[in-house]
Amino acid sequence: MTNAYLSEWNTPFNLPPFADLRDADVKPAVDAALAEGRAAIKAIAENPEAPTFSNTIEALEKADATLSKVLGAFFGMAGADTNDVRDGLMRDLSPLLSAYSSEITADEALFNRIETLWKTREALDLTEEQQRVLMLTRRSFVRSGAKLEGAEKDRMAAIKSRLATLGTQFTQNLLADEREWFMELAEEDLEGLPQFVIDAARSAGEEKGAKGPVVTLSRSLIVPFLQFSPRRDLREKAFRAWAARGENGNANDNREIAKEILELREERAKLLGYESFASYKLETEMAKTPAHVRDLLMRVWEPAKEAAERDAAILSDMMAEDGVNGDLEPWDWRYYSSIRRKAEHDLDEAELKPYLQLERMIEAAFTCANRLFGLAFEPLDVTTYHPDARAWNVTRNGEHIAIFIGDYFARGSKRSGAWCTAMRSQQKLMGDIRPIVLNVCNFSKPSKSEAALLSYDDARTLFHEFGHALHQMLSDVTYESISGTSVARDFVELPSQLYEHWLEVPEVLEEFATHATTGEPMPRDMLERLLAAQTYDQGFATVEYVASALVDLDFHDGPAPKDPMAAQVETLAKIGMPKAITMRHATPHFAHVFSGDGYSSGYYSYMWSEVMDADAFEAFEETSPFDPAMAKRLEENILSKGGSEDAEALYTAFRGRMPGVEALLKGRGLLVAE
Repeated sequence: MTNAYLSEWNTPFNLPPFADLRDADVKPAVDAALAEGRAAIKAIAENPEAPTFSNTIEALEKADATLSKVLGAFFGMAGADTNDVRDGLMRDLSPLLSAYSSEITADEALFNRIETLWKTREALDLTEEQQRVLMLTRRSFVRSGAKLEGAEKDRMAAIKSRLATLGTQFTQNLLADEREWFMELAEEDLEGLPQFVIDAARSAGEEKGAKGPVVTLSRSLIVPFLQFSPRRDLREKAFRAWAARGENGNANDNREIAKEILELREERAKLLGYESFASYKLETEMAKTPAHVRDLLMRVWEPAKEAAERDAAILSDMMAEDGVNGDLEPWDWRYYSSIRRKAEHDLDEAELKPYLQLERMIEAAFTCANRLFGLAFEPLDVTTYHPDARAWNVTRNGEHIAIFIGDYFARGSKRSGAWCTAMRSQQKLMGDIRPIVLNVCNFSKPSKSEAALLSYDDARTLFHEFGHALHQMLSDVTYESISGTSVARDFVELPSQLYEHWLEVPEVLEEFATHATTGEPMPRDMLERLLAAQTYDQGFATVEYVASALVDLDFHDGPAPKDPMAAQVETLAKIGMPKAITMRHATPHFAHVFSGDGYSSGYYSYMWSEVMDADAFEAFEETSPFDPAMAKRLEENILSKGGSEDAEALYTAFRGRMPGVEALLKGRGLLVAE
């Protein structure tokens, strides 16, 4: 039988033939792709001709074409629709892929060719983009250990292989804990819950095969349950399970994995001559040093903590008025904050949610992209990897730009959270290759007869991930290695967080926030109250985020902790973490940091990017939210550029300067009038 992963994809837009992709074919396909890649690398390294940019750097860019094709399809599916076989494949593939990467960067002959090009770069007549790719390629080799020798080189390869295995295991443990836990609810336990929460709980019960409604650890269900359930005992039980993911002393426990990961990262950095893993990791980011990151976080921490403590006092008084003895606890905050929000802003989630239909929010995201960048989205009648996933052909002036796939509903086979990935990235080196971009979310799925409704945070998440998608879709570079979101980690969140602002534009909500039953637009006074409440509870949101970022930084800025859980407690005590707020991501379920190196020492990057996104949207507000000239500047200087230039240069080209932290504090309502 033909292996569909390796065959030519004679499909619309060369989409993966999802219906023909069999799990049994993955390993043979990867083996074949690795063999092909190794042969290509060997040919480059042993080429008797003098090294040129074409026969070395461009040849390297092309070497893994088949591997990228196979893994783009498989990993895109595996994260969003896994099973036991795919879990096993990801565990098995991680060390194989790490070993392959180590072989390449350890190839002395290959690195010598790259080094020759680097030393003679002034005479090579390279374009600016080619100079950038040469620099990034050489830097990647050096930071991967290309200059190491003997036992140190072997140890580096072993460390990277082990880290790949541990990262995969961490992710799968977390998914297993999230998948296995649920809390059954009796009919009387539903009292006080809005109908949308009840419907979500019943739908989750059906998905779990329970006899009735359940609460799961999916954020789209557990958060509204914590907001609205008057049953403090049930809120506590649900919250404790949510907070304990990866920390239950079972086969899915992630604490020892986190400890080993931190130790191996420190050893890796020391082998390369760095004081700490944070120093190693941040060298290539906009922040450059741990000190710069800590400075930003602490400048935000103090006003956020003060705001949170003021709010905690108010919520504690509300709880006492309810006759509840004891301190305000983490399972109380969302419940009383929701009551306070309704009292102060006259906003009731149950009244608001019918105006935030998933379909209309998708339409809103598409329409904003059309008004800003001229993009059009045509639904495609194609088979995807799951019935919930839908595809659109993205065009501009009739020209094909990209394929966009949206997969929005929570299910047991999908890891938690929301993300954007490219099954195929844009490039021009091997032809006019257009991207296939995937947005994955975890919204509550309604019954077939009802519209899917979102919270305002859900709608913001949808816009956020679509901002990442635009960064991929509008990419216009030659080389895949610098395509789309292949930028500094503390720059990658700029396009996504910036796009969230268009959800707050009144004319967008006026057009697309329409009632699921009546079709009527959101009442003007409700819209104004919604927008006025955008900074509500930002002390809480900022504290839980910054605490996580500081713990991440402390983990990596110095010797690896002997006990990460004790180190987490120490950091939180040092900064004076409010008792009634927890980290957004405690260590055993901190997937951003421990599922891979992506956000390690880098969880701060959302806030670093927010400094820029707050300032960038001010540029639009100075003219108009849909100013075509400003949108063109954004596309030409940031969205189309990928990693073809330094991030600071890209932002400065767009805005004329780098911003300060004031726009962020203002946007979060944390500037206190003097």
